[in-house]
Amino acid sequence: MSKKIVILNGSSRRNGNTSTLVKAFTEGAESAGNTVTEFFLDGMEIHGCKGCFGGHSSKECPCVQKDDMSKIYRAMKECDVIAMVTPLYYWNMSGQIRTAIDRLFALEEGHGNLLRGHDRSCALLMAAEGHGFEDVTLYFDHLMEHLRWKKLDHVLAGGDMDIGDIKGKPEIQVAYNPGKSVFAK
Repeated sequence: MSKKIVILNGSSRRNGNTSTLVKAFTEGAESAGNTVTEFFLDGMEIHGCKGCFGGHSSKECPCVQKDDMSKIYRAMKECDVIAMVTPLYYWNMSGQIRTAIDRLFALEEGHGNLLRGHDRSCALLMAAEGHGFEDVTLYFDHLMEHLRWKKLDHVLAGGDMDIGDIKGKPEIQVAYNPGKSVFAK
């Protein structure tokens, strides 16, 4: 059975090392018959969460703020699998993806929690100059526990300073394989 996959791409470079992981992941997923929707967050207008608790999951746009998150909310309500993809910036996820993750909280507010549970799965794909992924993987694992989502692979590609450094590295095939095999089940 095909899956609906949402990719939250937190890179600021459309052709950087992180986007190379996205491309491999997408090719694997689509070759297995899955539908992939990618959100390139750096090109979207997404404001920070105001912590107002004014959202309501039953609304078409559950957040009180009206920006490009409305596109992501629609896709998230229907998806089976999420891929959180980000470069490692200062030992954390990029600000672009952190902002989007914070804003997903609106899907938990109101009468029908549309975020937590729902038999969803999530993968984490990252590229970085170094190899200090521990803080992000710890956060990701805690987030998966809170959301009650099945945690899929971490694809962590370290040692990729310049654009194109990731080419030919095994992490590209690792990113391709979950899209093709894990999500097709």
